[in-house]
Amino acid sequence: MVAIVPLLAAARTQEPKATDANPSFRAEFLVNLAEVEGKLIQLAEAVPAEKYTWRPAPGVRSVSEVLTHVAGSNYFLLTFVGAPPPPGIPADIETITEKREVVAELRKSFAHLRAAANTIEESGLEKPVKMFGNNTTRRGVYMTILNHLHEHLGQSIAYARMNGVTPPWSR
Repeated sequence: MVAIVPLLAAARTQEPKATDANPSFRAEFLVNLAEVEGKLIQLAEAVPAEKYTWRPAPGVRSVSEVLTHVAGSNYFLLTFVGAPPPPGIPADIETITEKREVVAELRKSFAHLRAAANTIEESGLEKPVKMFGNNTTRRGVYMTILNHLHEHLGQSIAYARMNGVTPPWSR
């Protein structure tokens, strides 16, 4: 929990607190993002490097593949709201297995996502967009990003526990 507090504080300095009577979507998104980012980074750091290639079964993503999938998706999903990935993103990001590199890519992807979220214009959230062939809105894209992050946080918690790692915030 201690490591999350600075992230939450940083997110809340951008906009009114999500606990305000009428918080903006951006403020709510940034608070939620800070929480899920903090937990994913803490888990990534807590899992031993030798477990990064561990997978629960053949054909299922390994620890490193889940984390690099999250990083790659943080870039890719933003393209639906018109935010291109920054230059220098490895085309084969999901093949990175070395812990130090995985954590670095994960951090970079969250910095990019947070920067894009800081430009959210409330008036444009209902703008329609196509995402994977379906109709949605820019707000829907940002909600999909959060849903995706929480899905893989849960997966990462299970992976960590299966490898004897207790999530740092629940000790």
